[in-house]
This record gives sequence, structure tokens and C-alpha cells, in this order.
Amino acid sequence: MTIELTKEQRDIGRDNYVRTTEGLTRRGFMKSLVAGAAVVPVSAAVYFGYESLHGKPVKAALIGGGDEGGVLVGAHNPEYLQFIAVCDIRPSNMTRIFNGDPKVPALRKGLIPMYGANDANRIRRYTDYNEMLSKESEIEAVVIATPLFWHAKMAIDAMLAGQKRGRPIHVLCEKLMGWNISLCKKMCQVAEATGSILSIGHQRHYSMLYAHATEILKNDVLGDVKYIRALWHRNNAWPYLPDEKEKDNLVKEVVQPFYKDGWFNPVFHEDYDALQGKIKDYGYDSVEELVRWRCTNETGGGLMAELGSHQLDACSIFLGHIHPIAVTGVGGKYFYGRPPSDGETNDYGFKTNFNDRDCDDHVSLIYEFPGKNHPRGPARPDGSHGSDANDIVLVTYSSINTNGFESYGECVTGTRGTMVVEREASVMLYPEKNPAIKGPADPRAITVTVDPAGTGKPALDSSSTWGPAVSAGGAGAGPTGGAAGVEISRGYKEEIEDFAFCVRQWQKGLEYKKQRLPRCPGEVAMVDAIIALTANQAMQKRQRIEFKDAWFDPNKTDVPDGDTTPKIPVA
Repeated sequence: MTIELTKEQRDIGRDNYVRTTEGLTRRGFMKSLVAGAAVVPVSAAVYFGYESLHGKPVKAALIGGGDEGGVLVGAHNPEYLQFIAVCDIRPSNMTRIFNGDPKVPALRKGLIPMYGANDANRIRRYTDYNEMLSKESEIEAVVIATPLFWHAKMAIDAMLAGQKRGRPIHVLCEKLMGWNISLCKKMCQVAEATGSILSIGHQRHYSMLYAHATEILKNDVLGDVKYIRALWHRNNAWPYLPDEKEKDNLVKEVVQPFYKDGWFNPVFHEDYDALQGKIKDYGYDSVEELVRWRCTNETGGGLMAELGSHQLDACSIFLGHIHPIAVTGVGGKYFYGRPPSDGETNDYGFKTNFNDRDCDDHVSLIYEFPGKNHPRGPARPDGSHGSDANDIVLVTYSSINTNGFESYGECVTGTRGTMVVEREASVMLYPEKNPAIKGPADPRAITVTVDPAGTGKPALDSSSTWGPAVSAGGAGAGPTGGAAGVEISRGYKEEIEDFAFCVRQWQKGLEYKKQRLPRCPGEVAMVDAIIALTANQAMQKRQRIEFKDAWFDPNKTDVPDGDTTPKIPVA
């Protein structure tokens, strides 16, 4: 994300971030606890407003034990939520969700390592989620981590099943919320009609790192923000070279990967043999489509749904939860899918199509967001809005599959400073060079302190240094900025804990909007879906598309993608 930063400059940026957040806290501009002269960081539970469940965890079922399901299981706290049933149609996923992922055991821990073999083996296993919903009368919530095109159907079926039995089944569904915006609106409507919580897994809403970064922006520390650059770059252009065990289990009847690409996974006999004769019963045309669902437009949403939605969500949060004005962009399948010559195979002798897919493999977008003085910008304390229609913030986003040099993150630039958020794990802050103060001309060599400006608002006060600042991240300090050796939560754990707390706080008969709702309920997550899926429309039609207010109202039928038809219909 930061191409030309040395280790020393990165240390300066992280220390600047720590100094700034601590300065804001001491002066009452930031939500933390102050004990004497020391800043005591609040826990995520205190910051996000949830409490212990006092030995009454929510009983939940997991639908979908693949990559994201494994992450959610690995992150969940059994003191808040306990899984009593799991549903997945792939034998390999069922094995991995219980035993853990041997390739990344710290990320996808598995139910047996987390619960112990005896307790984990009491968790019931299903391949039909409707059967599970009908048999598991103790279920209070479902966690959905399936391919995108199933999200709406499964969430709505679960909420309706809860209504039918007279006790709600609440839903935590992975992002993107729905395959198209009509489905997202339907999910919101059913949630309110059935009295069910609908929480969507945009975990940055529960990241303390992003929370503190957002408070820096709220306090105008960066000055007037006019440009944000976000990206998610990966290199999935290396050859896939299976070991002998994998090679023996590859299915010869289907096309296998040429490149090592997490979206175009190999098809092994474990899943193929179990599902080949009945795969269409589950809504897929083939086992290959199931295994590679992100590559197909009918089952996934492409780079914007899977990756871009996260970061545009962060940009919207940074700018005050505002809706964009317009989007334009270019994308295409520029790398994958080169037609093989007659008889051409991959490097290990299997048929290949060079990881062909429906979806784009490179995208580049420009969004126009309203600035703080724009008529559509964030509301002021008195409820009024600005009047400057030219106050625009440009947000660029790119996602590519052929180079991983910059990885992923967001770079927020203002008239007084720059903030870089890298890989959800590190924040660096650099002031702009103040011409009235002597010191190095390069902002990357400047450390900062935070002093109240004449208006009572905080402002960056730069001073020069030729070495890393003394870290403010010692004992009792606030945010670390992602310093080495400090574990940074990406928000999954806190997201699940708050969801469970909301379930326990739910009051039957209370008006829906007065209930204790999660930070990313359906109405909020629908905004992220609109931002991502409208970008797909802009790239497909090669035109600038302006966002309409009615799109963001779950009770109106207006949508940006009304010409799309879901593969799994929802009545």
C-alpha cells in the first residue's frame, strides 16, 4: 500500500498514529478511558457497547463451512455463541470445519480444537438447511457463510421458520448481503416483518483499528479530505503445482487449475464423487461451479462483491456514512481464460482452460462522494447540510490478480495530513509539511503531537526528527498502530459477540427500530451492496452511473440492477 516507505518511516507513521489517538483521548475528543496521566484503552465490548452474556451463550447453527465459515468459527467466542448444528453439502468442508484447516490452523481453528472432541462431536451435521431448521428446535440464530447467490434465500427461510414456530431465528450473514439489490431489500423487509435481527458481516464495523482511524477523521486531524485511494491487489498468476497426494485425488474428468488461484480451486474426488449425481438439487450446474462459485456471475458478484465492498464500506465510514454521488470504471477479464491449443494441458498433465471465468479479473473504479460542505454530505450538529455542490471527495479503487506488491488497504489524504491503513492491521499517520516550521521537507520523516487549535479542535503539530519517534505504545497506552508483536483484531470476534448480545437483548413486541441492533444491520449493509453492485453495472455498461436516493430505501422498489435475475428465486 505504501510503496516508498522504509522501516524507519513506517515506525514514524505508526508512532504518529499512537501519539495522535492518545492526544485526542486526553483532550476528550476520543472515546477511551483516562486514568490520571495515562490513557487506558477501552475494550472492544465497552467501545461497541455490549456486555457479557453471563453464561447464557446463544445457540446457533452454521450454514456453510468453507473459507469464510472457517474464519467465523475460528473467531467466535463460545461464551457468547455456541454452535449446535452445522450444514454443508461438501464433505471436504465438513471435515475442515470440524478438524480445522491444516494450511492456516490459527485462522480456521475448527470446532474440535475449540470445543474439544466430546463437545464438538455432539454438534449435529446436515446437508439440507431446511431439514436442520425444522429439526433443531433450540436454534436461536443462524450464521450463513455460503456462496453469495444463496444468502437471501437461506436468510429469509430461517427468519420465516422462526416466525412460524413463534420464536425468532436471528441471522448473521456473511457479506455481500445479497446477489442483487432487490434481494437485499427483501431481506430487510422480512427481518422487520418477522422480528428477526439481520446482521451482515462487514467486520470493519467492529475493528478497533478502523474505529480509532475514523475518530481521527471525525476530528479533522487530516484537514479537508479530498482523495482516498483504496486497493486490493493479489498475484494469482503463479502455476498451480499439486503435490503427489493432491494429484492422486484430482478429478480427471473436469478442467483443473493452471494457476494457483483461490477462486479457481482444484476439484477433488472427495466432493466430486459425493455430489456428481445430485449437484443440481443444490442449485449448481456442476460440481466445478460449486467449488469455483466466485468465478461465475450467476453465483458470485466478482471482485467488487468479494473484495471491493469491504473497502468501499470503510471509505463510506471514513466520510461519515454517506452515500456516493456517482461511479465510473473499467473492468474486464484481461488475464485468465486463454484458449488452450489442441491437446494442451497444465503442468501436471490435466485438462485446463487457464482458470477461465465469467467475472472480471481486473477492475478500476472512480467514485464521487459528497464532501462535508456538499448538500448531500453528512449532517451538521444542527441537522443542516452544506451548500457547495463542488465539494467532492474522489475515491479510487482497484483490484487486480496479477501483482501483489501493494497488497490491500486505504490511503486517506487531506490538506493537513495522510493516513494509511494497511491490511486491516496497521495505521500510519503523516502530517503535511508546514512551511512555517523548520524541519525535513519529506512528511514521512516528521513526527507529530496533537494540540488543541484555536477553535478547540485538535490539530497536527509537526516537529522534525531524523529517527523513529519514541513509541507512545507502552504499558497502559492506547492504540498501537499495528506495531510488531501486537495482535490486531480484524473485528470478526467482536462482530459475533455483539450479534449474540443483540439476540439476548431482543424484546418481543418492541418496535423493530427501537431494538438493540448490530452496527451493520441489513439497511446499512445494503448500502455496501449498492456501492459494489452499481460499480459492476458501470463497468459492464461503460458509463458513469449516478446513485439515486430511492435505491437506498429498503421499502422502495427502485434498484440499480433491475435487469438482473437471480439463479435462486425468492418468493
